[in-house]
Parts: sequence; structure tokens; C-alpha cells
Amino acid sequence: MAATRSVPALALPALVVLAAEPLYLLVDTAVIGHLGTVELGGLAVGGGLLAPVVGMLNFLAYGTTARAARRAGAGDRAGAVGEGVQATWLALGTGLLGVLVFQLAAGPLTRLLAGGPGPVAEAAEGWLRIAVLGLPLLLVALAGNGWLRGVAELRRPVRFVVAGSLVSLVANPVLVYPVGLGLEGSAVANVAGQTVSAVLFLAALRREGVPLAPRLPAVLAQLTIGRDLLLRAAVLQGAFAVAAAVVARSSTAELGAHQIALQLWLFLALVLDSYAIAAQTLVGQALGAGRTDEARTAARRVVWWGLGTGVLVATVLLVARPVVAPLFTADPQVLAQAAVVWWFLGLMQPLAGVVFALDGVLMGAGDVGYLRTVTIGAALVGFVPLSVLSVPLGWGLAGVWSGLTLFVALRLVAVLARVAGDRWTSATVVR
Repeated sequence: MAATRSVPALALPALVVLAAEPLYLLVDTAVIGHLGTVELGGLAVGGGLLAPVVGMLNFLAYGTTARAARRAGAGDRAGAVGEGVQATWLALGTGLLGVLVFQLAAGPLTRLLAGGPGPVAEAAEGWLRIAVLGLPLLLVALAGNGWLRGVAELRRPVRFVVAGSLVSLVANPVLVYPVGLGLEGSAVANVAGQTVSAVLFLAALRREGVPLAPRLPAVLAQLTIGRDLLLRAAVLQGAFAVAAAVVARSSTAELGAHQIALQLWLFLALVLDSYAIAAQTLVGQALGAGRTDEARTAARRVVWWGLGTGVLVATVLLVARPVVAPLFTADPQVLAQAAVVWWFLGLMQPLAGVVFALDGVLMGAGDVGYLRTVTIGAALVGFVPLSVLSVPLGWGLAGVWSGLTLFVALRLVAVLARVAGDRWTSATVVR
């Protein structure tokens, strides 16, 4: 049973899976950053539109993990895999709808986020129209990760995701430079890698031998637990979109620096989130088997692992700034702006390590309603107001990143208070 396994044994495979996509995006940012400031800005705007959608639909992984883990903990593997089947159908339908919407609205959306028509908006539109074709494939992979995590099989997702990422990593610089596709070449490389991963996840689901037909009641049950996670993610991604829009109206150099720092933050967030994945599996299976004390022990373990890793990450990040930042751009103005946000980026990592670990504990317990309320409150009280005020008050990037830091701190207080009590252990997962 997963409940007997150590936190690192579950977290390390999850780390590889979680880090693969943002690692590719970091490489992509570095490759595009050397094309020019306009292309880097186009990637920031296009990614700023697509990433929130993917973030909002992350319930396909996290919600499925919670449901599958409860069933696996109760000894029902077929039922756990069945959750993956229904999540996959939901992923395909949602992804195809997303492709249609973005193809129809790519131009207006990129111009809106870029602050009007111009070279940056034009570059972003071309990238977005290609990159969005991979949305259904990416969502299928999220659903696949969800059910495999729930049954405590984390090694197969590593192979599937790494295979797709390697395709993207190899194709990206080749398509951007020798082939001459520029920014659009990075989008083609991304879709190619997502295709490989999605096919592997679908093949794994088929090999389980469970019924593959969609079942409306099961899909609706997926949406029930996904509702709170979706709303939570929608507000969070909306807050990030507001921050990106604020920075886009400052200067191209600030937008480029924000893109670099944001990709690093997202990458490190997912690194720390590997403990949340371990917590979901450990807590979900323990509660599914009726072992409440074991769930509490798992919660304490992942908190200490998250805190220790956050401190280590912060130290490395701050020491390595003179080496890391120039990997993404040689523009002195962008580097100067990156130095502004680097302290925020580094010093919030220990806080984030604990927050993400406890997010996983509450998700594994099915306590997603509380997480929804906390995230929305922290975003509306901390992140969004400071981001918006940074324009009239002239705070620039420092204001936006102060808002992000406050957002993490408010969530930390709330999730610590919740786990210290008993209500999270009696949360229910809708069947």
C-alpha cells in the first residue's frame, strides 16, 4: 500500500513528472529570449493566456488523484482506474472546446493582454494558434497522471512524460533556428511532445482492461469535485493574468523579466508540489482505508519535507542569480529588472514549500471546498490589489511580486490552521 511508502519514494517520481513541462518552458524561454525582446514578449503574452486555462483544468489530475486514491485505499483498483477513464473523456471534451474558443478569439485576446496591436501581440497570436492544438493532449496526460497517482504508480507517468518532453526539447531549437520557424517553431515542438505523452497515457489506460465507455453519472461526479478546484484555479489564474497585464503596460524589459521570473516560480512551485502529490496519495489511501492517525502522520511528514526543500531551493536560487539570469537573456535592461524580483522569488520558497505540501494533504482528504475559499480570499485580498496598485503608485515589478508573496503567506496561515484541527479528516469525496 502507498501508505507504507516514504514521502521521497512517492515525491521523487512525481517531481520528474511535475518538473518536465515547466523545465521545457524554461528552455523554451531561453531559446526564444535569444531571438529578441519582441519574441520573448510574445511568448509571455501567449503563454499568459494558455497557461491559466491549463491551470484551471488541473482538477483533471488533482481531483482524479483524490477519487482514485480513496477507491484504491478501499481495495477497489478497477474503480480507481475507472475514475481515470471518465477523467480522460472529460479531458478530451474540454480540450477540444478550448481549441475552438482560442482559434476564434486568439487575435482579440492577445491584443488585449499586450495592451493593443503591435509586434508583441502579433507574435503572441501566431504562437497561440499553434500551441493551443496541444490542449486536448495535455489534458489527457493530466487525467492519466491523476489515476496513476491514485493507485500509487508513479514510475509509468515518469516514462510517459519524459518521452514527450525529450521530443519537445530536441525539436525546439531545431525548429526555431535551423528550420527558421522562429517563435512558432517552439509551439510546434510543444505540440509534438504532448502528442507522444498523450498516446502513452491512453495506451496505459487501455491495457488495464476496464470498460472504456463514457458514463454520464461518473463524469458529473468528476465535475462535482472538480467544481471547487476549477473555481479556485480560475481565480488564481485570473490573478496571474491581471499581474501580467499590469506588467505588460509598464515596459517591454519589465515584461521580459516578469516572464523569466514567473517561469522560474512556476517551475519551482511544481518542484515543491511533488510533496503535495505524495500527500494526496498517502492521505487519500489512508482515509479510504479508515486509518485517520496514519493520515495525520503523513501530513506532518510532508510538511517537514516541504519546508526543508523550500529552504534549500531559496538558498541555491539567491546564490546562483548572477549565473542563472543571463541564461535567459543578454539584454541588460531585462537583467536589471530581473534583479528586482529575484529576492521575492527566493525568499518565498520556504513558505511555498509548506503551503503546497498542505494543499496536497487537504486535496487527498477531499477538503477542496476549504482550499477554494482560502485561495480565492488570498488572491482577492493580497495578490490582485497589490498588483493593480503598483501602476498608480509606481511600484512596478516590486508591487506585483509583493502581491504574490502576500498571497502565499495568507494561504500558509489558513492551511496550517485547518490541518491543526479535525474537520479535514472527515471531508468526503463524491462518488
